[in-house]
Amino acid sequence: MRRLRYLFQEALANVLTNRTTTMVAVATTAFTFACVGVFLLLYVNLRAMALSLEQDIQVMVYLHDDVTGQATAEIEQQLKADRAIASLVFVSKEQALADFQAQFPAESHLLQGLGRNPLPASFVVTLTAESRSSDAMRRWADRAQLIPGVGQVQYNQEWVEVLAGMVRYIEAAAIIVGVILSAASVTIIANTIRLALYSRREEIDILNLIGASRTFIRVPYLLEGAALGLLGSALSLVILKAGFELFRHEIRSASRFLGVETLLTFFPLEMCVVLVFVGLFLGCAGSFLSLLRFGESRA
Repeated sequence: MRRLRYLFQEALANVLTNRTTTMVAVATTAFTFACVGVFLLLYVNLRAMALSLEQDIQVMVYLHDDVTGQATAEIEQQLKADRAIASLVFVSKEQALADFQAQFPAESHLLQGLGRNPLPASFVVTLTAESRSSDAMRRWADRAQLIPGVGQVQYNQEWVEVLAGMVRYIEAAAIIVGVILSAASVTIIANTIRLALYSRREEIDILNLIGASRTFIRVPYLLEGAALGLLGSALSLVILKAGFELFRHEIRSASRFLGVETLLTFFPLEMCVVLVFVGLFLGCAGSFLSLLRFGESRA
């Protein structure tokens, strides 16, 4: 226990001795992590919006005009037996006409001149959560199109695919930027620890001469690197939270985006804890690299 306390005291002494360097390293690491966090926040919110929109997307299964009542009932039974369907509602030709006239009263006169109801009967289908991805919806629509009596299957395919593609691009960008900036954070912390090592090289030489183990010498610097990473990631979350709340306030103030701020979410607590531990791990990695380069003969 005394040895462990000594190691922590040494790490704290290193931090306090190099206060300016430590503050610069923590601030630089925090802004680096904050840049990664911006991409992560964008990805998290876009993905949440994509999932929310997917839940609202319905597939329209239009029937041929010559489909009999019995054939319609058979199609309905076939659709109800499909495990990819969560619910469906039948809309008759008469109901479709009534809905059109209610939604577009100014254009209802366009249909009166035709002398007949041109709108087809249809099923409004809601797919299960597992079948709402872009690829799954396309496969289901192709399958439903083959059912005898079905004239056309429609859903907002373009919008779903654009949104899914956007989420994939943001995800790829977040990974690439995250890897690059994480490497930058490790380098920053490694340089900070290296400066501490060089400033205390005589003390390290003395510890080597009196027989101190390498682990005993290295652990305080590993703890210092972990502390720098932890403080940097924690500070980046504070910066991100402040920026997020400011952005949401601006969105709330702009009347044209009324209600959009309710869709924006910050990282959940579990993810914040994970990000802090990622910073701690990167700090340890930076210290480890610095100790390797410092020379096996000294530390």
